[in-house]
Amino acid sequence: MIGTQDHREDNNAKLSSIVEGDGLVETSAVEAKTVRDAEVPRHDVLRRLATRAMGLTGADIERIVREARLKARRQKRPLSYADVEAGIRGHRPPVPADQRWRLAVHEAGHAVVHHALRLGAITGISIDTPEGGSNTISFANGGSGTVEWHNRLLVLLMAGRAAELLLFKAASAGSGGAEHSDLGRATRIALDMEQALGFGGKLPLLYLHHRDPTPVLSHNPDLAARVHQRLEVGQARATEVIMENRPVFDRLVRELFDAQVLDGEAVMAILTSEA
Repeated sequence: MIGTQDHREDNNAKLSSIVEGDGLVETSAVEAKTVRDAEVPRHDVLRRLATRAMGLTGADIERIVREARLKARRQKRPLSYADVEAGIRGHRPPVPADQRWRLAVHEAGHAVVHHALRLGAITGISIDTPEGGSNTISFANGGSGTVEWHNRLLVLLMAGRAAELLLFKAASAGSGGAEHSDLGRATRIALDMEQALGFGGKLPLLYLHHRDPTPVLSHNPDLAARVHQRLEVGQARATEVIMENRPVFDRLVRELFDAQVLDGEAVMAILTSEA
């Protein structure tokens, strides 16, 4: 899934102001360290929490920290990283390893293609949201509006599915299932290219308005075939881009699988490395 909002910087400031003075503790399997210790700088802990909180509002964070603080006080102990992280995650059970690996592959595919096609900045990736996985991205200058630009958007949207097919030889339903899904958005873009943007294979000068792609495509096999061909070309190109950047892709999958959430700085360090 692809999103276009980034709240990390605001979340960092919000978390800092809320937990100030609480002596936030990072729990570890080996020992517990306060963020005042030199080994665990406070800003590093807050940055990790802010990355976890990508997509949440300031009000969400205030509520989560307030509930975590009350829990810690009832148990007569300092507020911990684990307390706040559990609240951010909504106390959801951990994602099974096989599902987490597939999500990491899918989202890494989107990220690698977005970067390789120079579409804009990546400000974060998560495989631990209620919806599954998410790339938070921006588009350089909002796009040029050309046919080449729209074709690159199709490549980006098909990249998650392409990555799954490349590694698993089969795709999950994660790319589809809803209007705002990868396949839902890609289908609408491809249909717009055929009927509304002047890029169509037949009668390109006609502007044909449509509210819902489903009845339009269901009752016009020829149009559906042209739209589907655009999606096939996008998926094929996405596969090529991932294969061309395979070492970086593999590294991003591994690190995303381990961390579950990576901020933009961490993602870009991987994408610009020699892997």
